[in-house]
Amino acid sequence: MTKPDTLYATPQSKLGRFAFDEHVVEVFPDMIQRSVPGYSTIIAMTGVMAGRYAQGQSNIYDLGSSLGASTLSMARQINSRDCNIIGVDNSAAMIERSRAYISEATAPIELRCENIQETEITNASVVVLNFTLQFVAASERAALINKISAAMRPGGILILSEKIRFADQHLQQLNTDLHHAFKRANGYSELEVAQKRSALEDVLVPETLAEHQQRLREAGFSSIDVWFQCFNFASLVAIK
Repeated sequence: MTKPDTLYATPQSKLGRFAFDEHVVEVFPDMIQRSVPGYSTIIAMTGVMAGRYAQGQSNIYDLGSSLGASTLSMARQINSRDCNIIGVDNSAAMIERSRAYISEATAPIELRCENIQETEITNASVVVLNFTLQFVAASERAALINKISAAMRPGGILILSEKIRFADQHLQQLNTDLHHAFKRANGYSELEVAQKRSALEDVLVPETLAEHQQRLREAGFSSIDVWFQCFNFASLVAIK
């Protein structure tokens, strides 16, 4: 049974930096559903797109796989296409807990506990970065996207989902306010919203859609589209 997220429900005199530790792992399914608008749609459609673009005898990567939601969604749609499905996360707690989540998969799934910047990526037809790149140091993002592109088969896809920021300050404030309203509607208090925002500061660093699109173009992706957006959360698909 999913444990409710109450990590920031009481006042904390000293907020630590947000980390994907055992405490977050315990409440993660509840946390992400109540915090990220459209999360279920993004996960489901990640599977659908993988089912369309996965190529036989290729590797399918879920980079920053957390509890394996995207990994499992892709495994359900790819079926028996002789693909290797690989979930990668640098949180040992996430990897350990995800083993139970992916146990229902009929396709074999390999889980790796390592930093995605160090992951060897080869012969890829589908790569997923769902709410992962935003936690990578800004100076290392281009190298990671370039590595993915270089390892990807022609016709392969990268699915990139991120919290985004807006260059227009009015739109930035509007979408921030709408996101906070979304969280309050899902039962979070003002205290919880404020404390989590403080814990994430300088840990989750969002970029504009234009910055993401430029980086993808420079890495060699030919077709780039925002296929989903709700407030300050968006998902892009980039085709090699």
